[in-house]
Amino acid sequence: MAAMTYESIVETVRKKFSKFDASSVPGTLAYQFNITGKVEGTFYVEFKDGKVNVEPYEYYDRNAIIIMNGTNLLKLMKGKLDPVLAFTTGKIQVDGDMESALELIKFIG
Repeated sequence: MAAMTYESIVETVRKKFSKFDASSVPGTLAYQFNITGKVEGTFYVEFKDGKVNVEPYEYYDRNAIIIMNGTNLLKLMKGKLDPVLAFTTGKIQVDGDMESALELIKFIG
């Protein structure tokens, strides 16, 4: 298995959303992910105009910040980590609009 890097995390998230139909998402929803632990970095996921953009930058006008380590984020993207359980056990922290964060959980599932 290849070593986990910031780039591989962003690419995994990008692939996860590459076939996502965002046409039902009204307006713009944006999430900044702050990755902690051995691999650190910041990137965003933006749902806008029927598309999903995943870019390795901060997003200032975001709905919420999702804070978690890279290992748990990869598990979440692969469906091997229950997002609600991860949140209640402190593996995921949310700073910002909790309702928007719950929307993101639906998109990941």
